Amino acid sequence: MAFEIDPVKYGVLWNKVESYEAKFDEVSKKIDKMEASIDELVAMANRSRGGFWVGMGFVSAISTCVGFIAHLFSNK
Repeated sequence: MAFEIDPVKYGVLWNKVESYEAKFDEVSKKIDKMEASIDELVAMANRSRGGFWVGMGFVSAISTCVGFIAHLFSNK
């Protein structure tokens, strides 16, 4: 008994494999785009965190000056 390959079934299988490869490539591209977007979001978050601390320092300096001036006027 010889094992024979049905060309039609082989062609259908080949087509499915090519389709799966195309879908895999598409998913890989989407994952690469998502990784780039996540990296950009992390960079933005790091920049905003630095801005937050600069803002906190500025507000702290202003409140210190206002407190000092209020203390000077309250003693007189």
